[in-house]
Amino acid sequence: MAAPLSDGDRRKQISVRGIAGLGDVAEVRKSFNRHLHFTLVKDRNVATPRDYYFALAHTVRDHLVGRWIRTQQHYYERDPKRIYYLSLEFYMGRTLQNTMVNLGLQNACDEAIYQLGLDLEELEEIEEDAGLGNGGLGRLAACFLDSMATLGLAAYGYGIRYEFGIFNQKIVDGWQVEEADDWLRYGNPWEKARPEYMLPVHFYGRVDHTPEGVKWIDTQVVLAMPYDTPVPGYKNNTVNTMRLWSAKAPNDFNLQEFNMGDYIEAVLDRNLAENISRVLYPNDNFFEGKELRLKQEYFVVAATLQDIIRRFKSSKFGCRDPVRTCFETFPDKVAIQLNDTHPALSIPELMRILVDVEKVDWDKAWEITKRTCAYTNHTVLPEALERWPVSMFEKLLPRHLEIIYALNQMHLDRVAALYPGDIDRLRRMSVIEEGDCKRINMAHLCVIGSHAVNGVARIHSNIVKNSVFKDFYELEPEKFQNKTNGITPRRWLLLCNPGLADIIAEKIGEGFITDLSQLKKLLDFINNETFIRDVAKVKQENKLKFAAYLEEQYKVKINPSSMFDVQVKRIHEYKRQLLNCLHAITLYNRIRSNPSKSCVPRTIMIGGKAAPGYHMAKMIIKLITSIGDVINNDPYVGDKLKVIFLENYRVSLAEKVIPAADLSQQISTAGTEASGTGNMKFMVNGALTIGTMDGANVEMAEEAGEENLFIFGMRVEDVEALDRKGYNAQEYYERLPELRQAIDQISSGFFSPRDPGCFRDVVNMLMHHDRFKVFADYEAYIKCQGQVDQLFMDPREWTKKVIRNIACSGKFSSDRTITEYAREIWGVEPSATKIPPPNLPRD
Repeated sequence: MAAPLSDGDRRKQISVRGIAGLGDVAEVRKSFNRHLHFTLVKDRNVATPRDYYFALAHTVRDHLVGRWIRTQQHYYERDPKRIYYLSLEFYMGRTLQNTMVNLGLQNACDEAIYQLGLDLEELEEIEEDAGLGNGGLGRLAACFLDSMATLGLAAYGYGIRYEFGIFNQKIVDGWQVEEADDWLRYGNPWEKARPEYMLPVHFYGRVDHTPEGVKWIDTQVVLAMPYDTPVPGYKNNTVNTMRLWSAKAPNDFNLQEFNMGDYIEAVLDRNLAENISRVLYPNDNFFEGKELRLKQEYFVVAATLQDIIRRFKSSKFGCRDPVRTCFETFPDKVAIQLNDTHPALSIPELMRILVDVEKVDWDKAWEITKRTCAYTNHTVLPEALERWPVSMFEKLLPRHLEIIYALNQMHLDRVAALYPGDIDRLRRMSVIEEGDCKRINMAHLCVIGSHAVNGVARIHSNIVKNSVFKDFYELEPEKFQNKTNGITPRRWLLLCNPGLADIIAEKIGEGFITDLSQLKKLLDFINNETFIRDVAKVKQENKLKFAAYLEEQYKVKINPSSMFDVQVKRIHEYKRQLLNCLHAITLYNRIRSNPSKSCVPRTIMIGGKAAPGYHMAKMIIKLITSIGDVINNDPYVGDKLKVIFLENYRVSLAEKVIPAADLSQQISTAGTEASGTGNMKFMVNGALTIGTMDGANVEMAEEAGEENLFIFGMRVEDVEALDRKGYNAQEYYERLPELRQAIDQISSGFFSPRDPGCFRDVVNMLMHHDRFKVFADYEAYIKCQGQVDQLFMDPREWTKKVIRNIACSGKFSSDRTITEYAREIWGVEPSATKIPPPNLPRD
């Protein structure tokens, strides 16, 4: 942990976090002491570190509440079109520091806490991560909320308040062991329960077709209790809302069933209803067709749409009386963005409400639904696409099944009219997939029910148009768009890398914080010796700090002058952590065969969680840790090479490792990673990328110049050509001696002496069933890593490339992404207007 600044240093410190006025510091101290006083229980006079954290969190929250109320009033007065971002995941991480940064309070809090004899960083470390997401998709949603608030959009995030988020990962004897993430154990100071907005959600039952219309009856009811979290924009006094739903059993739940007097059993059974929001499904890029998961998907959609319609109908702040009864203007006032297919049920649910409840004509309802909804596709991997059994829908959501059948019929009639006799096209485009088990293809439902469909990087959007949804693109090309992902520069530069943010601000001013394209101005300083030295110094300080953290947390001592070579992301075969392993083994064998030869010292760090049911991913973790055990304890190797598995990778750990990285590994098989956002975080934080031409890497290479990244391996067309020819791993194994040696070592038990057959499944997969063609890119990857070493030996040239990468990373701000969504999908314009703060009268 960094040593606290001396009093003198604090007075002199000027940074992009803002100069602390003495009045602000005094106010923070006063508020902190007041909260601490009320936090402490009467019979407990000694405060714990957690008491201090809560006192500070409540102090900071006080600055949010007035702005939050005022923002919502502002929206009701202006009545803008509202954006609803629906996501089953919001991977928020910690909130305290982010809130201080966005409110411009960080220096005042730092100074006040220091004066009280405490360390701000230590208090920040007490906060639990809100890990309500698996990886990219959930973290993207979090970045988008930050950007929507910063851009002054009237936007709401809607999701589930999981009691248990993504599991905590422990490594025991080299294996991943999962522990429940009880993140709410000590309470959450950032959320506000809103029981007055609790809503019923219906399941099961049957459909009754009556002369008055269709009725869904005899349902089981679960209540959705909203918890609101404020989402502050950057220094603009806008505070938006993330509303997460928690499942509650109604008071009469199951009591009718137990008329034999088993009251206790009936009350205990309430858990069945409340299980809906109990736990996040821990799969990334993999579909698990469990009924509980479908319940979660409908639960968030049903509660959210009721809320959206209530807000649409009443336009006055705090008013619940309807003023709008006509739905003609609904798409002009409401935009619903579906973050992947998980909230796809919004489409039939909105149809059900409009037709069955609000008595809107079917065709009119369909037009309203399509104009309101838009769909973001996040993956092209077939195993990730949601395909629900019709039988499950029949039982759980019988009315929605009827609506989906009717929508599909309309859709197929249209296709048949345009392509008469093309039965195969009808089969390919149907929302209902025939077969042993009839299934509903949720991606197809999203495409027909949305006015816009987007991929998340240019290469991915092209694959979506030309492959995954080719038939749909031919039918309605105007629907398809690209929206390349981005990251928020507030968390991923200002918060996690203040040293770098400061030296950038010194050179080009602070405008880049809300307009990242201004980083282009750094191109003028690529040959500036002072700036080169400053950038290298910041990187070295970040490395020293992270090395100290690793030593403290993992009892691992690493060489801070070695190259920090980092691959952090979910463990998945397509992300090819195995290619990284083969490189580590190859380097090890080269050192062993010639110990006296000088080489670039490396610390290879790999981190990420494996889905608990994903056998191969768990084997990959075991392999990484086993390789580390051998290499790290070999006296011939010493400081030249270390392999570290970063346990329990999460947002708060990413904030530490990314600013310290020299090399960023983005090595998925071309055509498999939709975008990636870790690649962008590393780029803006001054790491160089070794990667394939996949996802957003393509656009990063375009922005910075391909020669300023380490690009290797097959392109999409090469992968396709190899598929046509037939991929034969054996050929590479026989042709490349270093590859053969590495595989033989894994196979023979060299890295698992106590269990020689431990990795037979990994070797068997690589040799005979490797969909992601690890061996095909091995030779190019090893050669490219040699180029990395060459450049690293010239620190000045390396740092010049780093500066160019930082300067060219402006495109990858989520502010740019959200501006494009706003203008091209939602039909709204971002606003630079600053809402007056709560202490000033409103206009």
